[in-house]
This record gives sequence, C-alpha cells and structure tokens, in this order.
Amino acid sequence: MDYRPLGSAGISVSEIGFGCGNVGGLMIRGEHRDQVNAVARAMELGINYFDTASSYGDGQSETNLGRVLNELSADVYVGTKFRVTTHEPGRIRGNVIAAVEESLTRMQREQVDLIQMHNHVASVADGGSVSPEETLGEVVDALRDLRDQGKVRFWGMTAVGETAALHRVIDSGTLNTIQSVYNLVNPSAGASVPATFDMPDYGNQIERASANGMGVLVIRVLAAGALSGEPTRHPVAVPTVAPIGSGRDYDQDQSRAEGFRFLQQEGHAGSLVEASLRFALTNPGVSSVLVGYSSLEHLEQSVEFAARGPLPADAMARLPEVWAGFTG
Repeated sequence: MDYRPLGSAGISVSEIGFGCGNVGGLMIRGEHRDQVNAVARAMELGINYFDTASSYGDGQSETNLGRVLNELSADVYVGTKFRVTTHEPGRIRGNVIAAVEESLTRMQREQVDLIQMHNHVASVADGGSVSPEETLGEVVDALRDLRDQGKVRFWGMTAVGETAALHRVIDSGTLNTIQSVYNLVNPSAGASVPATFDMPDYGNQIERASANGMGVLVIRVLAAGALSGEPTRHPVAVPTVAPIGSGRDYDQDQSRAEGFRFLQQEGHAGSLVEASLRFALTNPGVSSVLVGYSSLEHLEQSVEFAARGPLPADAMARLPEVWAGFTG
C-alpha cells in the first residue's frame, strides 16, 4: 500500500480508503462477522482510513464501524459526516455540535479524526443546501469549538453543489479536506471538459484544493457501480442508485462507461474497475480513493489494482476524445 499526504494536515492516508456507505453496503447490511473480517483484512493490506456518515443507514454504518473497530482495537484514521438541518442564524453552530456528538456516541469514540459537512453547497441556502457564508461562519465556528474540546482533529466537506459556491469555500483555505466526485464518466473535478459537457462541471476543484493545502478524498470512483462493467449488483449492495455528479440516470452512466472499454481491450487495464481506480490515482492531487465494498473480494481487488500504478500516459491522452461525446 502506498500512502499520500492528507493535504497539509500532517498525516498520510492509504491511497485506497474503506468506504462504509450505502452503495457497497457491507457496513450497513452485511453480517457482523463479514464486517469484522473485512475491516481486519483491510488493515492487514495497509488501509488506514475508514469513512462513514451519520446518514448511512440512518446511523447504522457509524454504529457498526465503531463496534468493529473497538473489537479489533484498531489504530486507524476515522472520518464521518454530519448534515446541517437548520438555516436559522445563531442555531447552526449548536446544530452542528449536537450532530457530531451524536456520531461520536454511535461510534463509541471520544474523537474522530476527520469530520465533514455532508450538505450540498449553494450560493443561496435552500432546504438541504448550505451557503458559503453559513459554511465559513457558524459551521466552521462549531468545528473549531469541537477541535478545541478534543472531539475532532480536522474538518472538510463533500464538495457537491454549485461550482462557484464550492470554489468560494475551497479558495478560503479554511477547510482541511474535500470529498470529490471524480471518475471516468465525469472527470471535471480533476480535468478540463468541453463547454458542451452535459454533466456538472466542478471546474477542477482538485487542483484548487491542492493549491490551498487541502487533502482530496475521491468518492463515486465507480459512478456507484456504473463503471463496474457488471450488469447485476451484489446482494449486499443497494439495489438502485441515483447518480451524483454524473448523468441523468444510472442507465446513462452505464452506457457512457462503455466508451472506456478500449482501456481494457487494448491492455491498459484488466477491467473497467481497475481502469477507474488507476485513473483517479493518476491525479497527484488525490490523497485517497474511497471504495465502497460489498465483499472481501472487492476489497482485495481494489488494493491489487491500485498497486499497479497510474494509467499509462498514452491511455490518459485518449480520454478527452470520449468526454467530448458527452453532450446533451
């Protein structure tokens, strides 16, 4: 396993992380013994970052991860996420603190290494979206309080929402990390895309984050399974998945994924999954790629594929031809 700096936080994380979300589903719907075996094997393979959220299984993922880590006396980095549920001035700070403390209780931990805001970021706060002003104001104030109390070490956000609003937060340099949607179907978080591109254009947020000393955790590297190359889903995986930051629906993402088959057919990678993981890791601004697992086999494969290194330069050079076809 190779390790990369988490921005300027002063720690290094495994280039493959352990995602505990709903898509893979192991840490929500898996059997307890399978969860223990997977986490133990992940640590044997060198994985040292585990990522969950309060919304994964309505807290079930946090509960299960905490239980397993305690059983194994695991010495690893743990990140989780909270959602801001109020826009009332003066109440956001307390809202965040309460949410984080509830997560710590579920995980049976006194401290979490990385806490992340899970809301979309938009220029105007609306429903589940949080504005840059709220983020850099009461949200960050709450996180500083929690840090001073020893309950969190670092903080970040899931960088999904309106690009200009996200850039405002990233460019402030106030956060330690972002979670970035970055995959072959939508590479805009780390590469230039055509003006006619019909998916969200995140404006190379990875480069911006790196310039501000922020670590980058890649999410949706397989576009929720559309880049798996397999038509059927594992029994533990969530049956249906709504896209985040990619096409209009899962079927479109699957169809567009076929445009990258040349990477497999021409021997650049053994499968679409391998190509997808190695594509993300080719970007030097990426700290870790979070993979959601359904089985021990998925875990073993992810680590094996990452060890094969970046995609060849000639393969990378052909990708813009495929992206140019992603228009409405």
